[in-house]
Amino acid sequence: MQTIAALFVEPHGLYSKRQGVDLWPIERDARKYAGPHPVVAHPPCERWGRFWHGSTRKPHQFKLGDDDGCFAAALNAVRQFGGVLEHPADSHAWKHFDLTRPERGAGWQQADETGWTCYVEQGHYGHFSRKPTWLYTCHTDRPELNWTRLPQRLHPVALEKYGYEKARRIGVMAMVGGKFKTQIRNATPPAFRDLLVSIAQSAYK
Repeated sequence: MQTIAALFVEPHGLYSKRQGVDLWPIERDARKYAGPHPVVAHPPCERWGRFWHGSTRKPHQFKLGDDDGCFAAALNAVRQFGGVLEHPADSHAWKHFDLTRPERGAGWQQADETGWTCYVEQGHYGHFSRKPTWLYTCHTDRPELNWTRLPQRLHPVALEKYGYEKARRIGVMAMVGGKFKTQIRNATPPAFRDLLVSIAQSAYK
């Protein structure tokens, strides 16, 4: 089995259960990855997403893109060793690093001189929400994915408690609570993990 490196992942998460994966969790500092294997990179998204500045109750706590160089390191690793990077759709990192934003439903599109990007929803691969996602890949195959948009998913409790408009606005993931809510929301479905691994492995060609 061809080895790939999984960057910025949980030490006991989904990738730890897959053979042929060299794990780079936070304790190992994935920013220092120097090869030689192709990578699947999941750089932190908190400072690049919709609420990069902080919560709506206490905004402007943080600086846009202030992730200690994690996204830049992941991008460089994909470009240098081949592989794929995953981030939430509409990530501000694409603009910051001069990557072309992918159009929905358009498949793989040229992102820059060496890389390709696309929009895909992880709900097609087992996530409980639609979870719109952008991928960036270099030196790999670009498989045909399910490019369609899923129907809107509303939490039945939110729908009953708040009505349609608020349930639509907060989304199904907002109703996930408990001790492990962040892990549940951020989790990569096994089928999507396997897809990303297969894309990275194709860099060996």
